[in-house]
Amino acid sequence: SVKIIYPPVLRKKKPSLINDLKGRKVVGVRRRGKMLLIDLERNLSLLIHLKMTGQLLFYPREEPLDKHTHFILSFKDENNELRFRDVRKFGFISCIRNLDISCADELKNLGPEPLEIDFPLFKKLFQGRKARLKSLLLNQNFIAGIGNIYADEILFQAKLHPLTPASHLGDDDLKRLLKAMRDVLRKAIIHKGSSIRSFTNAEGKRGKFQNYHQAYGRESLSCFICGEKIKRFRLGGRSSFFCPKCQKEKNCEPSN
Repeated sequence: SVKIIYPPVLRKKKPSLINDLKGRKVVGVRRRGKMLLIDLERNLSLLIHLKMTGQLLFYPREEPLDKHTHFILSFKDENNELRFRDVRKFGFISCIRNLDISCADELKNLGPEPLEIDFPLFKKLFQGRKARLKSLLLNQNFIAGIGNIYADEILFQAKLHPLTPASHLGDDDLKRLLKAMRDVLRKAIIHKGSSIRSFTNAEGKRGKFQNYHQAYGRESLSCFICGEKIKRFRLGGRSSFFCPKCQKEKNCEPSN
C-alpha cells in the first residue's frame, strides 16, 4: 500500500498512483545515474531521486512519523515500511511504465554509466568538448551518476586540475582519468558511499568512504601525496577541492 503525505513529492501528479501501486509485488531494484528504480510486477516502476537530503529508510510501522516524511510504502506481512524523507524537499518520485523506461523524461537524456564505459567510447565522449573537467564530470547528460564528491576524488587521483579544458587532454590523460573514475567509484561502492552529513543506507547505516577522501573536504590539510595544502574554490555554486601541486592546470594543447 502507498501513503502520500507531501503531494509535491510526486513529479507527475497522477491521481491513480495509489491504485496503480497497491497490491503489486516488488520484482527488482536498480539504478540509472543518480536515480533509483523500484520495479513492480506488470511493467510498472517507481522512480526516485534523492537529490541532496533525500533518504529511503525502513521503519517499524508503529514508529511515529517525523515531519520530513513525504511518502510511505507498506508491504504485506511485513512489520517494517519504507519511508521517503527529505529535509530540503528537493527529491521527487515518479511512476513510469517499464515499456517506456528509456523514453521517460527523467532518463532519456542521461549519459552512459561510468563503470560501463571502455576507452574508445570515453575518448569519443570528449571529442569536441571545451568545458572544464569538473563541470563536465558533473554533467549528467555527459556521464550519468557522478556527484561533486566523486568528481573531486576522481580528478585528484588522475592528477588533473578541475578547471582544465577537456579539449586539452591527450590520450594519456584520458586513460588516467578513466582509470581513476573506475577506481574511485568501485572503492566508494565497497565502502557504501560517503556519509558527510545525512546520507545513510535503507537500514540507517552510514557509509565509510569519507574516511578515504584524498581531496574533498580537506581544505588547508596536507596532501597525502606531496604535502602541499589542499585548496578549495567555488564552481557552479559548489565547493571544489584540489592539490595545486599534484593537479596543475593544463594550459596547452595535447601533444598526442
